[in-house]
Amino acid sequence: MRTSRRTIVAFVLAATALAAPALAFDGAPVSQKDATIPVVTILPGAAGKVRNVPPAVVTQETSLSALQYAAEGGHPIAQWKLGRMYANGDGVAQDDVRAFEYFTRIANAHAEDSPSAPQAQIVANAFVALGRYYLSGIPNSKVKPDQERAREMFSYAASYFGNADAQYDLARLYLKTPDASREDFRYGARWLGLAAQKGQHEAQALLGQMLFNGDRLPRQAARGLMWLTLARDSAGSDEIWIKENYNRAFAKASDDDRAMCLQMLEQWVQGRRE
Repeated sequence: MRTSRRTIVAFVLAATALAAPALAFDGAPVSQKDATIPVVTILPGAAGKVRNVPPAVVTQETSLSALQYAAEGGHPIAQWKLGRMYANGDGVAQDDVRAFEYFTRIANAHAEDSPSAPQAQIVANAFVALGRYYLSGIPNSKVKPDQERAREMFSYAASYFGNADAQYDLARLYLKTPDASREDFRYGARWLGLAAQKGQHEAQALLGQMLFNGDRLPRQAARGLMWLTLARDSAGSDEIWIKENYNRAFAKASDDDRAMCLQMLEQWVQGRRE
């Protein structure tokens, strides 16, 4: 998460830029359709693209044969690296089945490792990768779509390891279930809030949108705009939905909403420093 004083400065500059009369905005409510939020799906190689991997793992220049030797010896870092390589087609032919197998080895061997163990983050990310594979399955393989199995993977990584990506993915499952009960929504909102507090920017964006629009939550425009601002600061160049939702909310917000949002951003930055 790159949020810092830069976020607040960017927010103020955006407020100045949008200060023109009428803002060229028609004032219509932001659409609540799912088209504004990407559904958690798995494209070829997507399962390997999990954030928060230790830099030493990502940048380690180890030969393929050495990695395979270490992986066969049960080394979780080597297994994770190979899983990512096969998921992304990075230096090897893209193969989701082999990626799935490496992530499964990690999960099977290290599920009960301490959450404070050096490899805990890798183990949690392996559960997240498996959960995403189970969401849509792997074509022409034994891995079929299984939402319940995906929920189990996300739930374990979210609760035992406290993984923010798993908490976000789990929240999405609870919130987007067609026949979601009030209890499902309560669970989903709880996981979403936990992930947002940890700096998971997709969770921040979704929570911000729900709060700003009053979507099944009491409307809190300023707080919603704060979460959307934080999410925009961390969003990748391809995450257009986050930036568009932020722009809509910012344009629609009142001057009081923006002023209160700025105060909340300052408190957030101060809290992260302490």
